[in-house]
Amino acid sequence: MSNPEKFYLTTPIYYVNARPHIGHAYTTIVADAIARRKRALGIDTWFLTGTDEHGQKIERSAKQAGIDPQHFTDKVAAEFRGLWDRLGLTYDDFIRTTEPRHKQAVQKFFTLLKERGYIYKGSYTGQYCVFDEAFVDVPPGAPCPDCGRPTETLSEENYFFKLSAFERKLLEFYDANPDFIRPETRRNEVISFVRSGLKDLSVSRTSIKWGIPVPGDEQHVIYVWLDALANYITALGYGSSDASKFDRYWAADLQIVGKEISRFHCVYWPAFLMAAGLPLPKSIVAHGWLLFEESKMSKSRGNIVRAETILDVLGADALRYFLLREIRFGQDGSFSFDALVQRYNADMANGYGNLVSRTLTMIQKYFDEAIPEADIRTTPNLSGDPLRPPHSETGGLVLLQDIAQGAIEPVAEDYDNLRFAAALERIWFVVAMVDGELTSKAPWKDLVGFSKEEQEKYRAEILYTAAEAIRIITALVYPIIPDAAARVWAQLGLGDIKKADLKNLKWGDLKPGTKLGELGPVFPRAEKDAITRMQEIEQQNNTPKPDEAPAAVPAPAEVAGAAAAAGQSRAHAAPEHHTSKLESIVDGLAVAMSESTSESSTVAAFAGAIRADITGGPRETPAAAQATAASEAPAVPDKITIDDFAKVELRVAQIKVAERVPKADKLLRLEVDLGYETRQILAGIAGAYEPESLIGRKVIIVANLAPRKLRGLESNGMIVAASLGEKDKPVLAGFLEDVEIGARLK
Repeated sequence: MSNPEKFYLTTPIYYVNARPHIGHAYTTIVADAIARRKRALGIDTWFLTGTDEHGQKIERSAKQAGIDPQHFTDKVAAEFRGLWDRLGLTYDDFIRTTEPRHKQAVQKFFTLLKERGYIYKGSYTGQYCVFDEAFVDVPPGAPCPDCGRPTETLSEENYFFKLSAFERKLLEFYDANPDFIRPETRRNEVISFVRSGLKDLSVSRTSIKWGIPVPGDEQHVIYVWLDALANYITALGYGSSDASKFDRYWAADLQIVGKEISRFHCVYWPAFLMAAGLPLPKSIVAHGWLLFEESKMSKSRGNIVRAETILDVLGADALRYFLLREIRFGQDGSFSFDALVQRYNADMANGYGNLVSRTLTMIQKYFDEAIPEADIRTTPNLSGDPLRPPHSETGGLVLLQDIAQGAIEPVAEDYDNLRFAAALERIWFVVAMVDGELTSKAPWKDLVGFSKEEQEKYRAEILYTAAEAIRIITALVYPIIPDAAARVWAQLGLGDIKKADLKNLKWGDLKPGTKLGELGPVFPRAEKDAITRMQEIEQQNNTPKPDEAPAAVPAPAEVAGAAAAAGQSRAHAAPEHHTSKLESIVDGLAVAMSESTSESSTVAAFAGAIRADITGGPRETPAAAQATAASEAPAVPDKITIDDFAKVELRVAQIKVAERVPKADKLLRLEVDLGYETRQILAGIAGAYEPESLIGRKVIIVANLAPRKLRGLESNGMIVAASLGEKDKPVLAGFLEDVEIGARLK
């Protein structure tokens, strides 16, 4: 994935329209885990993060807050940096777009693009979305197609970038570099966008002043996205007198962004670099959104969760572990205080923490605080995959060696492919196996009929095996929970984990006789009131104070509330598709489709199900949904547009696993293959289909619904089916022709 001699890693730079929250923290924690892993392997790593501080939103917000834009951005940028430091994030540089080093380099970059013939002066009349800081191709008065907010009509002289000249070049580059955009869903979306045709892009504004002036034509300021994207090279010294870091680290090996800003990073950014004659990043990875109890976090809903709240109650490692274990990187994920505390107690306090405590306490008690010597086979029969341990005839301790050693390579592969949840699942399998073996062999008990020497040897073998497994577990989990791993490493008597050689990890390197360090709790069990305390802190935090100025005051175009997606960058972070708007879309969809099909009840049921997933409310019966759609039809002033319909992402999937859900007569648990990922979906079709008859069948799913839990199982999508007859028998939608898995229905 990268040059082994260096690794340059970036997060998006976060827009300072609001204070940081766990969405921002998620992106930066992921990057920090990657950076720690690379450094532990001896790779020269440079990790960049920062803040994006120009644009019309900031100019308006500062004016309404009664302060100048620089003081406004200074305050919020300091909050971001302060939180990153409190989280212990190991970034190497924090770039601010208001810094002189950035401004000067952006002006040189702009001048270079102009000199190379890719920037020209013209005029623009059209719609502009202030929230997204983006020009959009919609009629006057129409909402932004991305976020749904009102747009403003602009008519001004601009400089334009010849984006249209790069349509073919970009498509050729994507084809030659399949890993440039990940995951596959984002890659397909970007390619589709480029294939639909690229228009030249306005890259200056004259109606605002809060930005970097165009060199030689200061009445223009440089478009915020050209300004912001350039940070990845300006932070390395591009355009300065010292370009040594730029020469060393560029091109970026990995750039992490939120999925809502994929287009800007995967279309505009490589086009700018191509025009400048600079190398392109090796890979851009877009992750999903972080939902709070199944709803997007937003200021308007008052459900923003600050990372500080979790730090105050459970600590940084608890947040890091939860986010990387609970969320499959690249997909949307859900956060709740209940789930956080449950995961913390089960995996960290009762799992890893308890294993460390009981093992080292027994070594302290029985072997004078030193790692015992044990006569155990030291060349394990490698299993390869710890989740499928080999059968062993030589006893449980040798099996533990096999499992612990066998975890090293698969976990490394998971890390390299950003499969953090899978890596942690493997590691915690080892934790469970070691813990189970300790319980089974009970070394704290006296063995009846054995000599003192035999009993000591028995304990030594068990406790050495457990301690060595803990060493491997700790080395593997260090990038995710660095503070806890460092404490355990020191308790094992191994010193500073940051100075340890984790590159050549193998069984048997824990030397007998090593004196333990000072023992202490690693993860104390969360108190019963932990959830209540965090909820109260957040409630107080989200209650407006009369004398407190907001971090950002919404402009008229933003009154519906700012989005709070994981990895929020610019104002594009997780556009909050307003519930009322989406409800009208699906209702309008039901009405419009019902006019052209006899199966209006099916369409209405489909709309009702989508509405339920959007609002979190109950799903309507087909009859009720049809009645609702019909009764509300007159209230829908216009039929939906094709852009509205396109927001419902329908895709072709193939059923790989189908089984009944216990104690649920109508539910089947399905695992469906989308070509680029496998999902679990719960479908109420058990009354019409036997599970085994569905294996291999291609179906249509709604792919962009927020995950929901039914019967304790998460359902990530919805199967599309007709509802026939008085008993509403479900009939799956399908195809006569052979359709590619993952194809999107349009």
